[in-house]
Amino acid sequence: MLEFTEEHSSIRNTVRRFIEAEVNPHADEWEEAEEFPTHELFKKAGAVGILGITKPLEYGGLALDYSYSAVYAEELGHSLSGGIATAFGVQTDMATPALAKRGSDALRAEFLAPAVAGNVVACIGVSEVGAGSDVASIKTAARKDRGDYVINGGKMWISNGIKADWMCLLANTDPDNGPHKNKSLIIVPMNTPGVQRARKLKKMGVNSDDTAQIFFDDVRVPQRYCIGEEGRGFIYQMEQFAEERMFAVSRTTSQLQDAIDATIEYTKERQAFGRRLIDNQWIHYTLAELATEVESLRALNYHCIEAYVAGKDVRLLSAMAKLKVGKVLRQVPDTCMQFWGGAGYLRDSRINRILRDTRLVAIGGGANEVMMQVIAKELGMIGEKGRK
Repeated sequence: MLEFTEEHSSIRNTVRRFIEAEVNPHADEWEEAEEFPTHELFKKAGAVGILGITKPLEYGGLALDYSYSAVYAEELGHSLSGGIATAFGVQTDMATPALAKRGSDALRAEFLAPAVAGNVVACIGVSEVGAGSDVASIKTAARKDRGDYVINGGKMWISNGIKADWMCLLANTDPDNGPHKNKSLIIVPMNTPGVQRARKLKKMGVNSDDTAQIFFDDVRVPQRYCIGEEGRGFIYQMEQFAEERMFAVSRTTSQLQDAIDATIEYTKERQAFGRRLIDNQWIHYTLAELATEVESLRALNYHCIEAYVAGKDVRLLSAMAKLKVGKVLRQVPDTCMQFWGGAGYLRDSRINRILRDTRLVAIGGGANEVMMQVIAKELGMIGEKGRK
């Protein structure tokens, strides 16, 4: 069973102090502006050591196991700005895991160490207009030419995309191989000629984190910027998805707990028809049931993290946890908002922001429907059990 130590508490307290001092006082302003001072905040985060919790010591990390990263994600979830939590998660759990595990020493020195220090901002380039959760069908291609890759194509819904200094790009590098063996992960500096940040996207939630559409027009990068082995990018990205999904569940569980806690406090104070709202049996029974759902989700996620730390394949468990959070997040904030009434419908209310910020998790990192397909494959219901 996953157990937290004093060292976990130290990480938790560090992240909590950082959020309370550097994020929450500015959250409303940044949400309204739909951006935050990304490089400035990342530099501060790097200085307190929270951008490299699981990364190797030689590149500035703490070399701790993933249970410490889960604590970090939980505390980020308590931020008053879901966009900040998303931006940090992209840096630590989406764009850098493959680089940390598979990248050459030179590549990690050039790109991972500055990311851990907070000197640069990273983004992950997988999704495309015609290939969101269907990763195998991406079209962006990188052909070889005199020691370089020449990249053409486009990426969509790229969190951190406007401010990022480099992208971990998934591209097709071998037109003669199948969709699971023709892809590679490549580091692309975003100031490279031919990289076009086409537009900043307007979203329903996580507004303080910039999200971009990006095009690549004959973008040249050295072939040495390939992470690990060429042609294994699909496998590496599936590994990154496991960490992304655990991060998403850890963060969102905290947001859902905050939704319930805030609603309990609101219904204790709000009077209607001569008594407190919380005194209505339907309300306190419903909140009790929602709290049980969140606790069940937390237990499943901890089970997954424990297995991951032990070196086990968590493809099935991480998909189950991701599916479960995708369902619970559509239930908890919406139900809680109903108890807030008109106050909850106001855009600047806590419950309104939680509802808008959490909704993305049922889509990003593999939609609910994809998670069900992964689970079905892993349980041997359809096709070959997911061992590609």
